[in-house]
Amino acid sequence: MSRDVKIRNVGPKSAAWLRQVGVRTHEDLVRVGPVEAFMKVKRAGFRPSLNLLYAMAGAIDDCHWTDLPEDRRASLLLGVDAAEAVNPIKSRWDKAADRSARNDGDGSAPAAEAESDGDGFGDGDSGVRELTGTSRDFD
Repeated sequence: MSRDVKIRNVGPKSAAWLRQVGVRTHEDLVRVGPVEAFMKVKRAGFRPSLNLLYAMAGAIDDCHWTDLPEDRRASLLLGVDAAEAVNPIKSRWDKAADRSARNDGDGSAPAAEAESDGDGFGDGDSGVRELTGTSRDFD
């Protein structure tokens, strides 16, 4: 089978996303399923629209994604909601807030880090000097 097998309804950008998460062929898509493939793409950090979800379901059902019946679309959305409820996808901001809360909230940050100003020297001097005065002061 050729590496360039095109999955029906899936454009080049979405196909690249799918390849990056291991869905390269129609058979891969059938094995994984449209909801899990969609969640893999989201968890990989891409921001797919629901059109990708519908496109993959259409590929499996052998129809254009716009021809998917409403009950099939609703079922797909319920599947995505359930997958996100079991394993929520956190934004980078959520992850940073969690790290900050862990470090600040339980006092587990090492004392050297607490005293450091972030430049790694721990001396309160970041190496940045405030420039004041006129340009003549520097001649």
